[in-house]
Amino acid sequence: MGRIYAGILGSLAMAMVIGRGLVGSGGVEGTLTAATLSLAAFAVLGAILGHLAQNTVDESVRAGLQQQLTHHAVQDRTKEAIA
Repeated sequence: MGRIYAGILGSLAMAMVIGRGLVGSGGVEGTLTAATLSLAAFAVLGAILGHLAQNTVDESVRAGLQQQLTHHAVQDRTKEAIA
């Protein structure tokens, strides 16, 4: 998920800076330099956010699965005690 976020945020940042350069009639060298720097910075930010998001999803699924397994184990013990 980190690579996906990095690609999306980096590309979006680069497109925004290039668009700003086109609208503002900025110089080509300055615009492309700023776009490349924003691409790198937002790609790193996207990778970090994607990694955190993946860990959050994994932990949530793990906790839900553990809760279900515990619930079923308690039900099985209860049925055995009754029988």
